[in-house]
Amino acid sequence: MKLQMIYKDDESGGEGCPSVYLADNGEFVVQGPQVDEATAGELRNVLPGETAVRISAEVILGAVRRFTAPDTREH
Repeated sequence: MKLQMIYKDDESGGEGCPSVYLADNGEFVVQGPQVDEATAGELRNVLPGETAVRISAEVILGAVRRFTAPDTREH
């Protein structure tokens, strides 16, 4: 799977996360700090191989803005 970063948290500094990528199959990949055990315990129907990460609303909204304006996507 090839990934294209479409948005990174401007507050994270340098190469930090959270970030949102667009995969060549059209899916999104989210990179961020893994949730703690207590929060993970609140998730429903977690299948083997799945995990959850924290990501701010601003990062999601920023990724949506970039996704809907293809000429401004980061390369």
